[in-house]
Amino acid sequence: MKKKHETKLKSHIRENESLTANWEKKILLWLAERMPAWITPDILTTIGFIAAIMIFVSYLLSNYHPAFLWLASLGFIINWFGDSLDGTLARYRHIERPKFGYYVDHTIDAIGETLIICGLGISPYVSLNVALIALIGYFLLSIQTFICTYVVGVFKISYSKMGPTEVRIILILINTIMFFSEINSIRILSLNITYFDMILIISTFIMVIFYITQSIKIASDLLKSGE
Repeated sequence: MKKKHETKLKSHIRENESLTANWEKKILLWLAERMPAWITPDILTTIGFIAAIMIFVSYLLSNYHPAFLWLASLGFIINWFGDSLDGTLARYRHIERPKFGYYVDHTIDAIGETLIICGLGISPYVSLNVALIALIGYFLLSIQTFICTYVVGVFKISYSKMGPTEVRIILILINTIMFFSEINSIRILSLNITYFDMILIISTFIMVIFYITQSIKIASDLLKSGE
């Protein structure tokens, strides 16, 4: 008779050195202390996902009127509330489910991030092709983070002081600029590229650089340690 092997999620530390990490942690703890009993981490995760859908729809509707960009920005705030607070609330109430929480949270995050970036790509401000390339860059960095969590035991939330909250703030600022700007483009290699396409291309390049340098560093450290 075969024995049933139990698997455990490897214990890891969360590393967040982003610009907003200190005050964000205090705000999330303050919110967790005041959440009504009927608000659960699962409800917060759902709120964050609904907000991602809201952002996608808002970018789609920006083809008809740029005022929907404000709705997208509101969606980022709600997404931050649900996505950032769910884990904090679980830890505050001591109701963590490490394997379930880790799996479900990041699975839903992947879908939400796809909706947000693709939504940006179907807006009139960013090319869908450029958005999809940015999505690849984002997923490369995400995959690196998940592998690092398993192999090294460190869940790296931020890179060069930039984390998910900083990305949301930047996207809200970009939404504001898009609302007050005309859609101007430049021609490069027979392609018409908007200035917002350029921002996304540069961001993708930076993400790929982070992915490559982090991969080389971890592989080198593991080789030296003989693991």
